[in-house]
Amino acid sequence: MPEGPEIRRAADRLADILEGQVVESAKFGLPRLRRHGKTLSGHRVERLETRGKALLTHFEHGWTVYSHNQLYGVWKITRRGKLPKTNRSLRLALHTDEHSALLYSASDISVWRTEEVEQHPFLQRIGPDILSPDLDWRQIATRLGDNAFRRRSLAALYLDQAFIAGIGNYLRAEILFDAGLHPDSRPADLSRGDLGRLARSTLAISRRSYDTGGIVTAPRLLARLRKMGLPREKTRFYVFGRQGLPCYRCSGEIKRVESNSRRLYLCPTCQPGAN
Repeated sequence: MPEGPEIRRAADRLADILEGQVVESAKFGLPRLRRHGKTLSGHRVERLETRGKALLTHFEHGWTVYSHNQLYGVWKITRRGKLPKTNRSLRLALHTDEHSALLYSASDISVWRTEEVEQHPFLQRIGPDILSPDLDWRQIATRLGDNAFRRRSLAALYLDQAFIAGIGNYLRAEILFDAGLHPDSRPADLSRGDLGRLARSTLAISRRSYDTGGIVTAPRLLARLRKMGLPREKTRFYVFGRQGLPCYRCSGEIKRVESNSRRLYLCPTCQPGAN
């Protein structure tokens, strides 16, 4: 599933061709939404906004399209009239005079009056967006100490969008590794220094992923790995997907475990469990 950084980068690309432009034709592939093609056609896109893994496309006449890519959704941008060759199902097409913004395979799409979109169940329950410029590490540290979160394992907490919106499976693993914390740890059992380090890692890793297009390894390490001729998929992460391989920090073996029915990766040496 695309995580917050991927959705924000998709929104950036869409904004380049949609913001300030009139959608001459809007078409929905889902039967329940087809009537809204007329609602949006002929109207200007005001702005695009992300809330964690959700994307909001706001129109100037007071309507908003909510979309969530879920596991398989993907946005594609083309010159108008040149649809890509794909077996995916087209769910939403927004055509300007020059470009087409096309959402494939997603089914979590709805159309709202802009003043009512905050009533969407997902938006009502999520926490702050991990990529919000207003979010700092102190706010994350405070949330870690909140009674709603402090006694939950980090493995569970870091997939809960009510804690921080936009963090998913790979970011969870990479953040906990960067902070040197075991997934079974709970905020309630951590020192003030641990909490501060975790909060800083949460911001740093997520923002690095956004800045680099999904690469979380530090620039110096990344350069060294690239000099070794390793492909991109072998250099993106410290632990995610690297089971059985040596840790880049201690050379210990990366392990894969199951947590909340999701795969999770860690270095047992760098992320020791409680004694």
